[in-house]
Amino acid sequence: MVRRVGVGVRVASGDLVSTRHGKAISFVMEHLFFVIDQFRALSGSAEPPTIVRMVEIGPIWTQEALRDSPHIDAEKARKVQGMFAAIAGSYDLNNRLHSFFQDQRWRRAAVRAAGVNATTRVLDVACGTGDLAEAFADAGAAEVTGVDFTPEMLAIARDKGRRNSGAPRADAAATSTGSTTQRTSVTYHQGDAMQLAFPDQSFDVVSIAFGIRNVAVPARALAEFFRVLRPGGRLVVLEFADPTNPIVRWGSNLYTKRIMPWTASMVARDASGAYHYLPRSVSTFLQPREFAQKLQETGFEQCSAAPLTMGICVLHRAVRPKNQ
Repeated sequence: MVRRVGVGVRVASGDLVSTRHGKAISFVMEHLFFVIDQFRALSGSAEPPTIVRMVEIGPIWTQEALRDSPHIDAEKARKVQGMFAAIAGSYDLNNRLHSFFQDQRWRRAAVRAAGVNATTRVLDVACGTGDLAEAFADAGAAEVTGVDFTPEMLAIARDKGRRNSGAPRADAAATSTGSTTQRTSVTYHQGDAMQLAFPDQSFDVVSIAFGIRNVAVPARALAEFFRVLRPGGRLVVLEFADPTNPIVRWGSNLYTKRIMPWTASMVARDASGAYHYLPRSVSTFLQPREFAQKLQETGFEQCSAAPLTMGICVLHRAVRPKNQ
C-alpha cells in the first residue's frame, strides 16, 4: 500500500512521518528550487538535469526489509533494479541537490585519478545516467563504454550522449590550447557488473561510481573488472563511507538518515524506499580499509583510498599488475 503524506510526499506504508512534517519539507524544497533557479539564471550554468516521466513502482525497500543488511537480501539484484527504475527520472536532480553539487566534483576527481589520454579505452560500470562516462569523454578518452543494469537509467544516459555527440572537448588540455577537437561519443549497453560481455584485457580504465555496494556479489564484480583490464590498467571506484571524524560522522548521519530520505523521496515522488536504502546500504557495506583489502585479494596492487569532502565520499584507485 502507498499513501500520500503532506504535499506530494509518497512513502511506503509503515513509515512514520506526519502531514505537518511533509508540509514543512515541501516548503523548504520549494524555496530551495527557487534559489537554484536564480543561481542558474545569474551564473549562466548548464541546463538542468534531464527529467523524464517517473516509473510508478510501489514499496521495495520497506522498514522490515532494511532491518537487516540489504546486502544479504536474496532478492537484492531485483530490488536494486526496481528502485533505480523508480527514481531514474529525478536521479540527477537529487544527486545535485542532496550532495550540495559535490557529486560532479567527485566524478572529476575520479577522471583525474584514472589518468586518461587520447589513447585510453574506458569502461564505466553501473554508469547510471551517464555522468561519469560523459566526463571521461570530456577528458579526451579515445573510447568510452557505459554499462548499467537498469534500462530506465540507460535511457537518460543515451539522451545525454546524443546531446553531447559531436561537441568540442571540454578538458583542460583542449581549453588551454584552443583545440576544437570533437569529443568521443559514449556507447551505452545494458549489462551485469558480475558478468561483463567484453573480452579479457579490453580496457585501460574501469570505473564505477556509487555502484559497487549495489552489486549482489561485489567480489564477483571486482574479479570481472580485473579480467577486462589490461595489465597496468587502472580501476577507480567512488563510494560513500562513514566519516572517521566523530563530529562529521554525527552530522552526516543526521543528514543522510533523518533528513535526506524524506526530501529526496519527495523530489523523486518515490514510493520504492530507494532513499531509505541508500544510508542503510552505506552503513552496512565495506568501509574503506575493508574494501582496499578486497581489492588486494582480487589481485590489484597500488591500492589507495582518498577521502573526499571530509570522508563522506572515498575515491579508491587500484592497478592491475603489469605481469598479470
